[in-house]
Amino acid sequence: MNVGIAGLGRMGAAIGTRLLGQGHTLTVWNRSRDKTKPLVAAGAAPAGTPADLARACDVILTILTDAGAIDAVYAGPSGLLSTEVAGKLFIDMSTVRPETSKAIAQKVKAKGAAFVECPVGGSTGPAKDGKLLGFAGADAEDFARAQPLLAQMCRRVEHCGPVGAGASMKLAINLPLLVYWRAFAEAMALCRHLGKDPAWFIDVFSDTSGGPNVLKSRGPALAAAMAGKSPGPTTFDVDAIRKDLRTMIEEGKALGTDLPVVARTLELYDAAARDGMGTKDVAEIVSYWLQ
Repeated sequence: MNVGIAGLGRMGAAIGTRLLGQGHTLTVWNRSRDKTKPLVAAGAAPAGTPADLARACDVILTILTDAGAIDAVYAGPSGLLSTEVAGKLFIDMSTVRPETSKAIAQKVKAKGAAFVECPVGGSTGPAKDGKLLGFAGADAEDFARAQPLLAQMCRRVEHCGPVGAGASMKLAINLPLLVYWRAFAEAMALCRHLGKDPAWFIDVFSDTSGGPNVLKSRGPALAAAMAGKSPGPTTFDVDAIRKDLRTMIEEGKALGTDLPVVARTLELYDAAARDGMGTKDVAEIVSYWLQ
C-alpha cells in the first residue's frame, strides 16, 4: 500500500520501520525534519508539508502528541485536509480524549475521506515487531477497510465502537499501568533491604497475581536500572506519562468522575519531572523513587 505517516516520535518511527519491512511504499512528515532522516535512509520518501503527505498517499497514519498538534496537522494552512483527500483513509493513533477524535473525524468526513481512530498499547519494541494492541473506533465499513493494515501493526485489534470508543479504551488500559510503576516502587521499599538481586525481585513479582505483563516485557530494563545500569533506549518517558495522566483526569471530569489515584500519581510524576526525570525512560522511575 501507499502509506504516509505524520508524526515521527518514538512510536511513529517504530511503526514506520515495521511498515517498510512489510513492503509498503512509505512517505513521512514530521514538524522537526531531523526525525525523518532514519526512515528516509531506510527507503521512505520525505514530504515537505502535511498536505504534500496527503497528496502522495492513499492511507495516512497520524501519531501526534495532543489535541493541539492534531488540529494543526489536520486543519492547519498546509494541513492534511487543506488539499483534495476524497476517498483516502486516515488512521489516527494518538492518545487523546474521545472528543478530540470525534472532532477530527467530522472534519475528515466532510472532505469525503474515511477516518478510523486506533490508539495502540505497547512500546517501540512491539511496534517494530507488529505486536501492538489496537483499540479502534470507527464505522464498521471504515474499520473493515483499515483492518488489513492494522493487522500488520498489531497482534490484536479490537473494534470498540464508533469514533471515540477507541480513545476511551486506550485511556482506560493505560491507567492501571501508569499507576503500577509507583505501586511497584512502594512495594520494593518494603523488601529491598533483603539485599536480593533486582532481577530476582522482578522474576518473583512477575510470577504473582499482582505482577502485570509489563514486568515480563520490561523486566530486564527495570532490573538494569535498579542495579544502577543503563536500561537501554528510552521507549516511554516520564513526560509522556504525565501527558496521559492529565488526559485521563480531564476525561474523568467530563464524565463526572473523580480519579483521585490518578491525580496523586500525577503529582508524583510531576515532582520527578521537576527533578530532571522528564525525559527519562519509565524503567528509571522506580529507582528514582526508591532514592
